[in-house]
Amino acid sequence: MALLREMSIGGFVDELASSSAAPGGGSAAALSGALGAALVSMVCRLTAGKKGYEEFEEEVNAVLPLSEELHGKLLRAIDLDSAAFEKVMDAFALPKGTDEEKAARSEAIQTAFKGACESPRQTAADCLEILRLCVRVSGKTNINAASDLGVGASMALAGLESAAMNVLINLPSIRDEEYTEEVREEMKETQEEGQILRSAVMRQVLSEIG
Repeated sequence: MALLREMSIGGFVDELASSSAAPGGGSAAALSGALGAALVSMVCRLTAGKKGYEEFEEEVNAVLPLSEELHGKLLRAIDLDSAAFEKVMDAFALPKGTDEEKAARSEAIQTAFKGACESPRQTAADCLEILRLCVRVSGKTNINAASDLGVGASMALAGLESAAMNVLINLPSIRDEEYTEEVREEMKETQEEGQILRSAVMRQVLSEIG
């Protein structure tokens, strides 16, 4: 199967709309984050070297490679999330005719569910980093691209919250209570910080665009 991230926009959306369970919300979350990171990169490029923004040159040039790295990571996560879900389905398809097979299948299912949590967990963390970058350059970028920074922050928050939902839906299937408690608390804190950061960016953006 072709990599999802290499499909046309229309092709990916059609695949998302199909009856196949993958790609699903996790891949969509990663795409949303990638779009947010790409917009941060664009805004930095539209600021660097522009008259009137000389004092912010060093900062936007420092942020640009970070947003580019996150953009690439999240594009790759579109496929990683889909692959993680498919491993869950593969684990459920394992034979269960003997006690040994049942035990092996159960262990494989638990491992696969953790994998299905870890992929969107990383997406949520990466989206939070994008929001931190948005705050870092907020008020320092080309005012003509202020709305683009706001959209970038909104896409990053959408990716974060969407990824968190994909983590949380898998936790009840995992028997490791220490792991589930840790991840549940992490998602709560990540979402809370993300919402605060996005609000801070939007206050600045709205003050710039009227």
